[in-house]
Amino acid sequence: MTDSGFRLKGSVVTTVLLEIQTFSLDDIVFHLKEKIDQVPHFFNQAPIIIDISKMKRGIRLEEFEVLIQSVSALGLGVIGWRCDPDALPVWNASVTIPLLPASKARPINISPAVKEETSPDVVVKTVVEERLVPQATKVITKPIRSGQQVYAEGDLIILNQVSAGAEVLADGNIHVYGALRGRALAGVKGDADARIFCKSMEAELVSIAGNFMLSDALQNIVWKDSAQVLLVDDSLEIVPL
Repeated sequence: MTDSGFRLKGSVVTTVLLEIQTFSLDDIVFHLKEKIDQVPHFFNQAPIIIDISKMKRGIRLEEFEVLIQSVSALGLGVIGWRCDPDALPVWNASVTIPLLPASKARPINISPAVKEETSPDVVVKTVVEERLVPQATKVITKPIRSGQQVYAEGDLIILNQVSAGAEVLADGNIHVYGALRGRALAGVKGDADARIFCKSMEAELVSIAGNFMLSDALQNIVWKDSAQVLLVDDSLEIVPL
């Protein structure tokens, strides 16, 4: 323990980015709820940033405050907002949540079992906060239990199962030498060459560089069998091993 009684450390947090292009509160809430319903464990209490930098028109403070309240009511934690620095709203100092700088992000391309229509004005992205010092491959020998989250700055090797409700993330590849029943996100900082390998594909969600596929779609491709997940032309491919 330090003399001050506390210690400040860097951390990695998977953050949802809600990019608003046209403000229609009902449409935003409707389509955001649809995405949450597809992977409720992933979005439950997830930190979210509201980005209005690509809006086609301005937004009033009253509208923005209602948007924050509506997003929070869906079970998400609004931790900040972003906008075009050259078009900063006059009311920016009145917002209670912090104004955050721009950061790199990739769209979440969710691949459900049945294709659905979604609003072109509501885009959800993931952002992973960056750390500067890379680490070696992380090897985990114990099962990853429900509610646990494991992150590796390089490759992540798990010599056991990943339970439903658990989440494993890596800047590089993910290898699971057991059943993958939770969520696996590889290439979280944008590495499109990252892959996921598992002995038994039973995942709730898999992701490569922000491109997602859900269990309903996985069950129609490879299920309860060894598989690898890779990204080809911004689309996920699930290949039996």
